[in-house]
Amino acid sequence: MAKKIKAIVTLQITAGKANPAPPIGPALAQHGINLMAFCKEYNARTANRMGEIIPAEITIFSDGSFKFNLKSPPTTYLIKKAAGITKGAANPATEKVGKLTRKQLEDIAMQKKEDMNSLDIEGSIRMIAGTARQMGIEVEL
Repeated sequence: MAKKIKAIVTLQITAGKANPAPPIGPALAQHGINLMAFCKEYNARTANRMGEIIPAEITIFSDGSFKFNLKSPPTTYLIKKAAGITKGAANPATEKVGKLTRKQLEDIAMQKKEDMNSLDIEGSIRMIAGTARQMGIEVEL
């Protein structure tokens, strides 16, 4: 018989730096899972991507066990990294804080292809370009 799912929690955690302190501790402890076991497993699985923000979708079962799937980093994180900026523009309509080339957009789309709601890579590139424009980044298509 399959285990009964108690909750599904999605968290964005820096790779290799999960610990039971907030925000991870309170979000998971309320569901009764072993925080140290989760932190050790997450850190082990993300050790090769140290420093990146890696979302985890954690499925918690009624017996206190859990499993989790790692997702690709958030699009905004990848855009900021590619553009070499720390944050987007306060007023993206008039202020431009960086620039992305078609090649950079393609690289981001390839990283995000499994998590994107798009049938082809071209659609993913257009979605990422739109996100970049909303952050005040100039886009070359």
